[in-house]
Amino acid sequence: MQEIIFVINESPEGGFEAEALGHSIFTEGETWAELKENIIEAVACHFDDNVKRIVRMHFVKDELLTA
Repeated sequence: MQEIIFVINESPEGGFEAEALGHSIFTEGETWAELKENIIEAVACHFDDNVKRIVRMHFVKDELLTA
């Protein structure tokens, strides 16, 4: 089974942005639940072949600290 990896970042405007590695698939969502639904829909639309794929969501959070 093919695995699609998405890198998830917090959007500066709020919510989340997702980008697939190795594929031209981009989506976003205001909530984590909405993002998951949008990723599933985006993958289905991108491939359009009814083959099930595993989606891995890799959440990246950058924080700056002063010490």
